[in-house]
Amino acid sequence: MGIRRFDVIVTCACAALLGYFAWHAYKGPRGYPYREQQLVIVIDLRKDLDAITLSHDELEYRVSLLRPESIDPDLLDELARSELGLAGPDELIVLQPQANP
Repeated sequence: MGIRRFDVIVTCACAALLGYFAWHAYKGPRGYPYREQQLVIVIDLRKDLDAITLSHDELEYRVSLLRPESIDPDLLDELARSELGLAGPDELIVLQPQANP
């Protein structure tokens, strides 16, 4: 029966359309290089999130030490002396610089 002209045109049009979408999927503005760039950004943001989460956990622990049901007397005394400047008349306060890691 032979290949009809219409079938050849439709096949070529479908192949061209498929090629168009394949090219844009790989080289378009949202293609493969964009995806790689976004993955790098996601990795950086996750590192930032981990650092913030760690800082949050440390602060949450310090706050838990100040709650009435589990207050640490030494911590309360330290905070009162350093933040409020409270000291007895016969006490000497010596402040040591904190080591920054």
